[in-house]
Amino acid sequence: MSGSRLPAAEFEVEDVVRTAQAAHQDGFSQQEPEGGMLQVLRPDGSMAGGLTAEIGGAPVDFSPYLSSDPAHLRSLYRDMYLIRRFDQESTALQRQGQLALWVPLAGQEGAQIGSGRAMAPQDYAFPTYREHGVALTRGVALADILRLFRGVTNGGWDPREHNFHLYTLVLAAQSLHAVGYAMGMQRDQLADPALDPGASIAYFGDGASSEGDVHESMVFAASFDAPVVFFCQNNQWAISVPATVQTRVPLAKRAEGYGFPGVRVDGNDVVAVEAVTRWALDHARSGRGPVLIEAYTYRMSAHTTADDPTKYRLTGEEQDWQPRDPLVRLEAHLRSAGGADEAFFDDLAAEAKVMATGLRDAVLTMTAPDLESRFAAVYAEPHALVQEELGFFRQYEAGFADEGKNA
Repeated sequence: MSGSRLPAAEFEVEDVVRTAQAAHQDGFSQQEPEGGMLQVLRPDGSMAGGLTAEIGGAPVDFSPYLSSDPAHLRSLYRDMYLIRRFDQESTALQRQGQLALWVPLAGQEGAQIGSGRAMAPQDYAFPTYREHGVALTRGVALADILRLFRGVTNGGWDPREHNFHLYTLVLAAQSLHAVGYAMGMQRDQLADPALDPGASIAYFGDGASSEGDVHESMVFAASFDAPVVFFCQNNQWAISVPATVQTRVPLAKRAEGYGFPGVRVDGNDVVAVEAVTRWALDHARSGRGPVLIEAYTYRMSAHTTADDPTKYRLTGEEQDWQPRDPLVRLEAHLRSAGGADEAFFDDLAAEAKVMATGLRDAVLTMTAPDLESRFAAVYAEPHALVQEELGFFRQYEAGFADEGKNA
């Protein structure tokens, strides 16, 4: 009996996977409606025209938040190029056993750099575990990110120094943290009107949007007009579950149910992302309440280095997204519009090579703190249970020393 059930169970799992893939392919064009996604730069690098959308029944012009200055566009490209090189080096380090795990961001550089560069100094970002590009824009040393993935620290940087929170590994928890922080800033502003108004921004993926934490955080944010921007990077895959299974409507439309604006932007268009995020943060800071941004993008690599996307993703889909690469798009525009010469790209490649070498050297020289010191970091004050565990650990280590002496 058990032997006859096992093949059937295997068939059912495979059937579910195939059905999900087929549904994703069938719904692919529906997830990318004509005119339903804000865009400035087309995939070929040409300009798409103005940036307007109807939000809450009224037209919104995002043009005042746009920047077409060639120097600014070059700086956006530089950030995207360096963070992709960082991602490539980090992946290689993990494959060579130097990092315990790595979470790639390839394909999402436009969404991260665009939104990160839109923030003001007083704004505060709450990332997931993939926002390496946002970290770069907030001044976090990239080597500090690798300390976390090498396992030599529980954090890596001081959040207060950069207004960039520590990475959150618990799915969607950061959305609640962002709303709570925003409500705190709101009250600080009421108590002291001389403070520069600030907003928080919560990053999460399409998969996390199905978590209860995101729903609860949006209810609270709407109820109290919290100055928070929910930034969803819809990269099409919640590990192995396609976005078309996660939702039957564009994720940005969910904001209507909570009573605040939702905007869908081409996440591979760094220029559009920056403009829309500037508008959303301004909206939140000015007391008009939260905003949901859905950055429609694509995860070009694995969910993490422990994942194999070939098990659930079709090769044709990946090839379909290659021409929409955010770096290729902006490079095409810079070249065609005369915004950057060959020397700029050559110098950037050389800069990235030096950066990668420095990162590798930094990782290879990282040392972990002794394990005993970790017990002191559990609580701010001594705790009886922790002290008991510390005593057990010391006894355990002493046992190895006795073994060596007897030998």
